[in-house]
Amino acid sequence: MIQTNTLIPINYDSDRPTVSARELHNFLEIDTRFNVWFPRMTAYGFTENADFARLSQKCDTLGGEQTTVDYQLTLDMAKELCMIQRTERGKQARQYFIEIEKRWNDPETLMARALKMADEKIGRLESRIESEKPKVLFADSVCASKNSILVGEMAKLLKQNGVDIGEKRFFRWLRENGYLIARYGTDYNMPTQKSMELKIFEIKETSITHSSGTVTVSKTPKLTGKGQQYFINKFLGKEANNS
Repeated sequence: MIQTNTLIPINYDSDRPTVSARELHNFLEIDTRFNVWFPRMTAYGFTENADFARLSQKCDTLGGEQTTVDYQLTLDMAKELCMIQRTERGKQARQYFIEIEKRWNDPETLMARALKMADEKIGRLESRIESEKPKVLFADSVCASKNSILVGEMAKLLKQNGVDIGEKRFFRWLRENGYLIARYGTDYNMPTQKSMELKIFEIKETSITHSSGTVTVSKTPKLTGKGQQYFINKFLGKEANNS
């Protein structure tokens, strides 16, 4: 921010310095009320959102809550308003604004602003990279995985990476969204035809020999490496390629 003897407060929050119309009105010691004076000044050819921007602020008074209207003026507009007044105060304010502009456009000040903007951009990028790092590492690790995993294991991985879901909720979500069979029967919770065509699930069959000598086959749905990546895309906000 530019350091100067503050004749009238300058606002540096936008990409160019501005000044409060009310502050200028007070400094110029204009007798006409502000809400009458300012519309008269805009009639000289100034354009809203180019030369000035309207600001409203609510404040508490003895009579209750009231809204105060002010305007942020560009320094070019402020200088012209000073010239219109044709007073010593107007001349003083105009010279002040010219000095502010000189300092604002000074090469050292321009460089300082550019460096500050660069630092802020780098800071935002670093924060984004840091926040995305767990998801990126998670996605990369799944991409490299060639092993199928259980639905419960996938739910745990998603939970560890910020997705509010558990095994039961994930199973329910898979059924409700057509990835696992929802009707009760021998194929309940088995992959649907859609899932098998997408190659995101496989069925693990395990033979179980009972004490009676009979053998049964247990079927378990497992997510393939492709399936793991598919649901990462779904739950971490990316577009799934095969949806």
